[in-house]
Amino acid sequence: MRDLWLADDLDDAPILAEIRELADEARVRLRAVKPAALAAEARSEAPQGVLAHAEPLAEADFEGLLSAGRGPWAAPFLLFLDGITDPQNLGALLRSAEAAGVSGVVLPRHRAAHVTPTVAKAAAGAVEHLPMALVGGLPTALARAREAGVWTIGLDSGGDTSLFDLALAVEPVALVLGAEGRGLGRLVSERCDVTASIPLRGALGSLNVAAAAALACFEVARRRSA
Repeated sequence: MRDLWLADDLDDAPILAEIRELADEARVRLRAVKPAALAAEARSEAPQGVLAHAEPLAEADFEGLLSAGRGPWAAPFLLFLDGITDPQNLGALLRSAEAAGVSGVVLPRHRAAHVTPTVAKAAAGAVEHLPMALVGGLPTALARAREAGVWTIGLDSGGDTSLFDLALAVEPVALVLGAEGRGLGRLVSERCDVTASIPLRGALGSLNVAAAAALACFEVARRRSA
């Protein structure tokens, strides 16, 4: 972290005292600035009076993600995201993925949302802990994942089987989620080993991609823990 800005009109609060203490311990420079200046710099809605300038996130190595798990799981648990463009959805999705123990995320380099201030805020710190790799094309990346022994599961409302009926254990696995509205692209869907749906009991025909990702990630985590 390079420096930390605090709006000069903030009321005293325990969380601000903690922020100042942590900044002092880390030798991060603190600046008191006008609220308007902070809001303009934040480039996101409702910055809440606190802003940090940090170094860009390091891009993860795709091949490395295919061979390493995280925490108690030696095998990879990955997310492939097919053209998600809404930064709020991406941020919420990353937050759930990190909490569920996902070991890495694969994003297309073009025509998709990447980490921005809005994404980072919605992710609530997950971007600092979740390795993310950018690839030229998701179909090619999925083919490489299959070669590396990763079982790929595409989430689609018209999937062949229920997510809850999949025979999951501790093998390398990747969940593949499509963009808002259109879902999985044709080539991406064809490269998945299986397509699975989330059974819905109400009148609506689909879930928000962030909600679907949260449910699917924790279902995989539940199976692995069992």
